[in-house]
Amino acid sequence: MAALKTPSGLLFITANRIGDAVLTSGVLAQLVEAYPDEPVTVACGPVTAPLFADLPGLERLHPLIRRGRIGHWADLWRATRSRRWRVVADLRGSLIGWTLAAERRLMFRPAKRREHRVEELARQLRLPDLPVPRLWIDPARDARAAERFGDGPPILAVGPAANWGAKQWPGERFAETVTRLTAAGGPWPGARVAVFGAENERTAAQPVLSAVPAERRLDAVGVPHLLDAAALLRRCAFYIGNDSGLMHLAAATGIPTLGLFGPSPEWRYRPWGEATAVVRTAESYEDLVGAPDFDHRRQESLMGSLGVEAVVAAAAALHMKDI
Repeated sequence: MAALKTPSGLLFITANRIGDAVLTSGVLAQLVEAYPDEPVTVACGPVTAPLFADLPGLERLHPLIRRGRIGHWADLWRATRSRRWRVVADLRGSLIGWTLAAERRLMFRPAKRREHRVEELARQLRLPDLPVPRLWIDPARDARAAERFGDGPPILAVGPAANWGAKQWPGERFAETVTRLTAAGGPWPGARVAVFGAENERTAAQPVLSAVPAERRLDAVGVPHLLDAAALLRRCAFYIGNDSGLMHLAAATGIPTLGLFGPSPEWRYRPWGEATAVVRTAESYEDLVGAPDFDHRRQESLMGSLGVEAVVAAAAALHMKDI
């Protein structure tokens, strides 16, 4: 009988969506800390792969590019089957983790409990501590961000877009909120305003960009790399935005983060961290998605009952808590 191969390497399989991938990053952080000398392979969707580009010890990024129903899983299996892994952490709930040789397995199976995603991961995987989301940003990338934003007044970061129109607070209300927060007597008088989003979200961002005087405006819409956006966010004093991957990215950098919620459950997807808070519509998540006319394909905003006054008050309260 052939001798078993010496276990080597960490295989981390995670999400296709930015927010979900950020929320699972704390699991990887715990594994890297527990096995500091092991090379790491990360398998995830092509959109989220850049999140792990600066990870120390990264051996390989394997983008899970969908091919039919299982073609991408077959690609991953062929790329990883020849090794006996030190740890396989499968946070996608696939069968891959059971088919590979491994010394240790962390296998996630979602369960319908009213708990945050981070808490669910800790319980499901029996982790010793809550897996606090973590980003790895190369110093050179951080230096480029410092040069781009430069010195000056504090920066209020804004994320006025979302991946689903129903979760998107009206841009005009974001603009009014920013104007009030940065006015004399506001929490950040005279602050610069950095507007973030993907290039295809520029229409949603435009009301905020147009409301900020040019000398205080920082246009960060269309930053091509997620970690470049994270490095810029890390230089901001505060973030306010819809429930989105960008919101989770901001919270993971450690800056105070206020998330706006409507047709998504804040008890599961609120920004994670000590300096975070949420404000939501007058209707609960259950009220919105349980309405007789609810359609998950709907793109019109369901955030109408959330007023500017409530958001300004929530931002000011989080600011006071943080100082």
